[in-house]
Amino acid sequence: MHFEQSLSEGINIRRFAVIGHRAMNKGKLPLNDLAGGAGRMDVLIRALMSALLTSHGLRSDVEVILHLQGGPGPHRRLKFVGSELRGFHAEERSVAGLIAKAIREPSPAIGQWIERTPGLYDGGGNLGHTLSEWKNSIFIRLDADAERLWKQNEPIPSESLPNEQTIAFLLSDDQPLETDEGIPRSLGSTWLQGHHAIAICHFLLDEGVQLNL
Repeated sequence: MHFEQSLSEGINIRRFAVIGHRAMNKGKLPLNDLAGGAGRMDVLIRALMSALLTSHGLRSDVEVILHLQGGPGPHRRLKFVGSELRGFHAEERSVAGLIAKAIREPSPAIGQWIERTPGLYDGGGNLGHTLSEWKNSIFIRLDADAERLWKQNEPIPSESLPNEQTIAFLLSDDQPLETDEGIPRSLGSTWLQGHHAIAICHFLLDEGVQLNL
């Protein structure tokens, strides 16, 4: 067990903060009822998998923090660091098992990260603490009613030229976000499920599409 704050400063990474308003954060996670008794943990897991997984591996430049706010304990955060993860598979129940193992343990103090399994860190705190830790990132709040994330009339590059900025995206589960933090930007006028939105963000960054920041 050891303590870890964040990926190294200066590395261009992609970060995703996902808010789970009802997500269970303490006790025995009901693996057979992720959509119900676990507080829509299924939504968070799909977002997490979309952020981290490629067809044949993991994105090493991605960091995801799930915010578990549904009790019975205080707000809790689980951080997944793509460059360090082991045993992370493209199967929802397997990922749920990693989360279950973490939340069986007592919740750490605010500001403290404890490694539960390789690349999975458990910590106390809320979105405000995440924003403070990610202060070196351009922070974007996904909002279908805002301006488009990409610059209008800019073509998609003819070859992949990945965006090298350190960008953090904030998105929610099936409930609206209740924060004004970050630059509000849209992926279109239709409200998308979180894992679909994350896939589009990756596409834009992978291809080097000019962003409207």
